[in-house]
Amino acid sequence: MEGKTTDDAASAVEWKLKHKIEAIRDRDKRSGMPLRELGVTWKDLTVQAVGSDAALHENVASQFNIPKRFGESRHKPPLKTILDKTHGCVKPGEMLLVLGRPGSGCTTLLNMLANRRKGYTRVTGDVKYGNMDAKDAVKYRGQIVMNTEEEIFFPALTVGQTMDFATRLKIPTKLPDGVQNAEQYRQETMDFLLESMGITHTRGTKVGNEYVRGVSGGERKRVSIIETLATRGSVFCWDNSTRGLDASTALEYTKAIRALTDVLGLASIVTLYQAGNGIYNLFDKVLVLDAGKEVYYGPMAEARPFMESHGFICRDGSNVADYLTGVTVPTERLIAPGFEKTFPRNPDQLRAEYEKSPIFSRMTAEYSYPESQEAIERTKLFQQGVQAEKNKHLPKNSPLTVSFFQQVMACIIRQYQILWGDKATIAIKQVSTLAQALISGSLFYNAPDNSSGLFLKGGALFIALLHNSLMSMSEVTDSFHGRPVLAKHKAFAYFHPAAFCIAQVTSDIPVIVLQVTIFAIVQYFMVGLTMSAATWFTYWIIVIATTMCMTALFRMVGAAFPNFDAASKVSGLMVKALTMYTGYMILRPKMHPWFGWIFWLNPLAYAFDALLSNELKGQIIPCVGSNLIPNGPGYTYSEHQSCAGVMGALPGQNYLTGDNYLSALEYGSGHIWRNFGIICGMWAFNVFITIIATSNWKPTSEGGPSLLIPREKSEGRLRAIRAGHSDEESQVAEKGGFVSGSGSETDETIVGKGDGSAQKQEAELVRNTSVFTWKNLCYTVPTPDGERQLLDNVQGWVKPGMLGALMGSSGAGKTTLLDVLAQRKTEGTIRGSIMVDGRELPVSFQRSAGYCEQLDVHEPYATVREALEFSALLRQPRDVPREEKLRYVDTIIDLLELHDLADTLIGRVGMGLSVEQRKRVTIGVELVAKPSILIFLDEPTSGLDGQSAYNTVRFLRKLADVGQAVLVTIHQPSAQLFAQFDTLLLLQRGGKTVYFGDIGDNAQTVKDYFSRYGAPCPKEANPAEHMIDVVSGELSQGRDWNEVWLNSPEHAAVVKELDEIINEAAAKPAGYVDDGEEFAMPLWEQTKIVTKRMNVSLFRNTDYVNNKVVLHITAALFNGFSFWMIGDDISDLQMVLFTVFQFIFVAPGVIAQLQPLFIDRRNIFEAREKKSKMYSWKAFVTGLVVSEMPYLMLCGVLYFVCWYYTAGLPSNSNRSGAVLFVMLMYEFIYTGIGQFIAAYAPNAVFAALANPFVIGLLVSFCGVLVPYAQIQVFWKYWLYWLNPFNYLMGSLLTFTTWDWEINCTPHELAYFDPPNGSTCGFYLSSYLEGTGSGARLLNPEALASCQVCQFKSGSDYLRTLNIMEYYYGWRDAGIVVIFVISGYSLVYLLMKLRTKMSKKAE
Repeated sequence: MEGKTTDDAASAVEWKLKHKIEAIRDRDKRSGMPLRELGVTWKDLTVQAVGSDAALHENVASQFNIPKRFGESRHKPPLKTILDKTHGCVKPGEMLLVLGRPGSGCTTLLNMLANRRKGYTRVTGDVKYGNMDAKDAVKYRGQIVMNTEEEIFFPALTVGQTMDFATRLKIPTKLPDGVQNAEQYRQETMDFLLESMGITHTRGTKVGNEYVRGVSGGERKRVSIIETLATRGSVFCWDNSTRGLDASTALEYTKAIRALTDVLGLASIVTLYQAGNGIYNLFDKVLVLDAGKEVYYGPMAEARPFMESHGFICRDGSNVADYLTGVTVPTERLIAPGFEKTFPRNPDQLRAEYEKSPIFSRMTAEYSYPESQEAIERTKLFQQGVQAEKNKHLPKNSPLTVSFFQQVMACIIRQYQILWGDKATIAIKQVSTLAQALISGSLFYNAPDNSSGLFLKGGALFIALLHNSLMSMSEVTDSFHGRPVLAKHKAFAYFHPAAFCIAQVTSDIPVIVLQVTIFAIVQYFMVGLTMSAATWFTYWIIVIATTMCMTALFRMVGAAFPNFDAASKVSGLMVKALTMYTGYMILRPKMHPWFGWIFWLNPLAYAFDALLSNELKGQIIPCVGSNLIPNGPGYTYSEHQSCAGVMGALPGQNYLTGDNYLSALEYGSGHIWRNFGIICGMWAFNVFITIIATSNWKPTSEGGPSLLIPREKSEGRLRAIRAGHSDEESQVAEKGGFVSGSGSETDETIVGKGDGSAQKQEAELVRNTSVFTWKNLCYTVPTPDGERQLLDNVQGWVKPGMLGALMGSSGAGKTTLLDVLAQRKTEGTIRGSIMVDGRELPVSFQRSAGYCEQLDVHEPYATVREALEFSALLRQPRDVPREEKLRYVDTIIDLLELHDLADTLIGRVGMGLSVEQRKRVTIGVELVAKPSILIFLDEPTSGLDGQSAYNTVRFLRKLADVGQAVLVTIHQPSAQLFAQFDTLLLLQRGGKTVYFGDIGDNAQTVKDYFSRYGAPCPKEANPAEHMIDVVSGELSQGRDWNEVWLNSPEHAAVVKELDEIINEAAAKPAGYVDDGEEFAMPLWEQTKIVTKRMNVSLFRNTDYVNNKVVLHITAALFNGFSFWMIGDDISDLQMVLFTVFQFIFVAPGVIAQLQPLFIDRRNIFEAREKKSKMYSWKAFVTGLVVSEMPYLMLCGVLYFVCWYYTAGLPSNSNRSGAVLFVMLMYEFIYTGIGQFIAAYAPNAVFAALANPFVIGLLVSFCGVLVPYAQIQVFWKYWLYWLNPFNYLMGSLLTFTTWDWEINCTPHELAYFDPPNGSTCGFYLSSYLEGTGSGARLLNPEALASCQVCQFKSGSDYLRTLNIMEYYYGWRDAGIVVIFVISGYSLVYLLMKLRTKMSKKAE
């Protein structure tokens, strides 16, 4: 043992950049900067949080079962102890490895040590940093940092920009000797960090995320590592920081941390899953947690001997770290002979043993460290060191480093980089602004300067405000995307949230100015508003101020709410209220007092007042058309005419002044700059609230994952779960057969489960006899720089009963090869042959080969059993009876040990199944399909801990032994895992083969091959890691191992054997049956099964349904009460028009909520179900469409009930029934529109940008904003007639207002004198029979001041809107139905266009 450790130590500890750190330390010493050494000590640390093992998930119906829910809510949720009396001490220069299975509290312990206590219910015990307690350490949060497991970045930034930002905010005020300026210091730090993790080459690449192409997963992880190091802290907590790194990179990382810890005197606390022995040996101490109990804490070297002394056997060559976490797992542990009765069976017993041991007393002696003289001095030096680095202008308690001005500058630079990195979105916004401006300009083109132009100009100004405000609604969404990054940077003490908010505002200005200018120039001059520079610039600055104010308002809503759902509901309601009370739809004097206050809080109202006053002040407006009474042939004398139906007109005049009109609306030219000031004030207030809200953001807490059980399956499930926790001992006894004498038996007993069911299972599993071969496979993709080769003449085979491993460093093309073999690629060119049994691939290949993707994509609202049954019913051949398919599902559930989870919802990560459980479901979904050819798995072990990874591979081995053919790509397997595989295909960068063939017992065959070419595998090393090092790491000796392979005898043998296999198989009859069908089930069956699943998932998706219903009810009540009991004068006709028009605007809110759901479903379909030919896109669309229908009917009825009678619309049933019918049809129309946009949109963001455009276009030309007669010729003859909203409004208006009787109020009448003493009736006789046939004369006998009302009944008003006869109502209703059908057909059509064929090999 001794010899080995010293030898290892020499090679392991020396990290290649250690000399650089030493140089930095010496330079700091010379400059009089002390080392900042703290260390952490904690004892009796107990943490509790509210959490339960299983929660009930309500569905749409059961959520209303009030008595039951009330009874259940009386039980207080139990407190769950996450950590139980843990203790430890990490001195400066020490590294501690924290081990435990997922859910045992490792992350929580790190959170505590990093001083992140929010979100936990109770924390007791004390944690000391140096000799400060946790409260004092808060102001040094930038020195006590934690790197979390998730990578949280702005995807549009490059790696260079991300690091640039991080280093810029940590420049000390006092620079070390020999450094000229801050920029040089920053550059040095940044170069060193990028080099330390070997990612200098990615500097110009975007960081990216799931949707944005960027660096690879392993590189992204390394970016998050160096971003944490850039904080230059003293205590570092690393939570599983090697996830997604291959073995050699993970070892490099650990060496780097070791070197930094030694040289700079840091305290490093690390949790790792699947840590190899090379990594394990670098640590000083180890702490093992099991279910929150600390079962071992002490020196690294003594951990294994301690466990072995209690009877746990450690297999040779296995990872010590995995062994330590496995001792409390019944399926994992091996018991030495003689210890069967005495070994500690559970965490409590093991902890009791540990506390009796001498290690425990030796460790507890260290806990006096915080009181020691050494700790006190080091803490004092630490505090002075931090103080010296801080900018002098910062407050004394501030944890930040650079001045507030520098923080703002850094944030502004980053905001612009984010904008520039996401150029597409800006471009889309500007283009749609231009389009909207052109449309609205042509809609109100050359609005006349007479009374008929007043309504149009109002509309144009309203649209100018509305469009620019709605463009900023996306701020609500953006707020939630950026929030996690902000929380992370706040924890790193990079900047104050206020700096971020100010930066956002500054980066808004140029974008908004550009957007408004494009809009203003186009719209203003097309509409032909007042041609004077002063008027235009006033209009321009007011629209800019309003847009800024609305942007800030939406951002404030985003910041003030904890989750997106609440924020989007509020912002949707706000848009409704603000647009309705701008003063355009409901005129200021007509507003009801109970909602009138909205007007005074509404920035749009102040802006509309200012814009209208700016436009109309000092104008003279002649009356024309129906506003001039009488008019037409023979009525030309202006002294015998008068204006009617225009506000602000004086009796007996045939014109009015702009100022009269404004004062009738309670506006005025004196308001312009007053309102501008008010808008700016509101903007400042919104920004201020945003800053306060942003500063108070809390990170979400870890309640521990909980299983969700749907209410309708709940009764038996909960009892089972509660019973399961009662008794550990009985569990072990039931499973039986683990307490065994020797190592050899255990494998059988693990598989056997002690009840003979294994044999039964194996008998039922499908055996497969086909050989799968691929030969000279090449794959190239087009890139901007020409063709790029991803696979280069790869060949190999998989036979039944064989478990093949596909390995290589990251970027070697492992996943690419699987995709090509499984026929999953839709672009690029494939050359070479892929065959089954020496024949071309059959039509049903994609269905009869299972493929488990790396990402576990599942319908979140399905239970595990439902997901498996869905797959079995759709993918097993059509001649298998249904009962048999479902029986097979039970077999697989037993095989994968999913019976405990069968009735729980899959959910999303964090709420629902854990990563490892989801992985098992993914495998299960493929297995129940009875794949008859082979099973592909892409990285089934990444992101799992050692135990789960081992379990997963154990299942695969079990399958192979039964005769399945399995091919797996695998990342950093431990020696134990690697030993389970039969053959290996090893690739290097560029998809070149380095080795294909048997692995051999204990990997002997592979080891021999490499040692023959001068790369022998050391005895203690893991052969899998060693190989990757040889091929791509530092052991490659600069040789091209692809050349070595091509020239080896092994290669020649492989080529020969491959040809033999192909010829032999081709000679025999095929081992599979090809039914020539693309799908296993007929279309009608597919549709039924898919629709049922969609129905169930919507029924359980209470958030979605409730949102939809609440949106309808609030919109309807708001609409009804704003237009409460509409009267019967002329301005009330416009009220009817607008209350009906308001109904259209229920669409945007619902669509915005419906599309993400549609796209989620579509992603599940496209990612997995389409590729494995489960069901056709036709069934998919039908299921989605049908499942929405019942909820749409319900919503339509609710809207009708809440709105129709409140607004006082006609209540006789043939009218109200017709209105209800058309309203129900409209629900389907807008759902169809939303779904067809989503069906073709590449992602939800794009859909959200396309919506306002489509809906805006339809709303503009439906004859409400501009009556039919005034629409421009270009649009009038096609878009108006093709517009569903036109027919919707037509039918609704006909049914509501056709025979509405009109009684003018006195100020709406036209007053004028008839010429020379004739009666009014005589003077107007020909007018009332001709042009004015709709008008009513009130005093025909009078000789002076005739009183004429513009309309007799609603039908006369409707004729001005191009609704000529009552039958138009039913005609339009019929056309609306046609639009429903065509809208849904478009969903089918666009989905078909998206569904591309996958590539075949050429």
